[in-house]
Amino acid sequence: MNRFKDKIALITGAAQGIGRRVAERMAAEGAQLILVDRSELLFEVQKDLAAFSEVLALSADLEDYSECTRVMSTAVARFGRLDVLVNNVGGTIWAKPFEHYQPEQIEAEVRRSLFPTLWCCHAALPFMLEQGSGAIVNVSSIATRSVNRVPYGAAKGGVNALTACLAFETAGRGVRVNATAPGGTEAPPRLIPRNTAEQSAQEKVWYQQIVDQTLDSSLMKRYGTLDEQASAILFLASDEASYITGMIMPVGGGDQG
Repeated sequence: MNRFKDKIALITGAAQGIGRRVAERMAAEGAQLILVDRSELLFEVQKDLAAFSEVLALSADLEDYSECTRVMSTAVARFGRLDVLVNNVGGTIWAKPFEHYQPEQIEAEVRRSLFPTLWCCHAALPFMLEQGSGAIVNVSSIATRSVNRVPYGAAKGGVNALTACLAFETAGRGVRVNATAPGGTEAPPRLIPRNTAEQSAQEKVWYQQIVDQTLDSSLMKRYGTLDEQASAILFLASDEASYITGMIMPVGGGDQG
């Protein structure tokens, strides 16, 4: 398949997990890539994909709006346009009942899982509107209905609202905006964890409650694979989805989130 031949695609959170798999599959389908992450692992991904595609790797902390504008401007300066934006930065930092979160932890969860997507949409939009085309795919989560992740769920609920509202604004100007909502996903252990603190016995119990609830809520009673998540993202980013915008697509084995 060559759904992304001659397309310029920017993927955030591309150093590992879902973001890396999306990058690998887009490269295999002909995309020229801009990969963004704050982890130095990003440059290993660039090296691995260089044989398949032209790849620009940019280290950036996308919780900072100025970094988002720098990334988008650099990408367009290099490739001349921006056809696809996949916003994949985010993820639960802590897992515990809401009353146990400290205020600074709540703010950190929202900064991690809402603002990079919000900022990147805002920074990329002028380029897409000027060229009269573009596809944005935001990676949300079915955790908008889940246990022990209220701040993360609230942030991803914001991603869902952003997706729907921005789709309304841009549908008549050539830009599509959709999101996937991944469920539990099997992935290799994170080489750089989101939370470096060792879990207490109680925190391990709270995290296991998330795993149990995720499996129970899935009609298929299993976690998904990286390829199952990437397939949905690639579909929405491709011209195969040219008549789809404003959709939040759950990818959780039947869990609607």
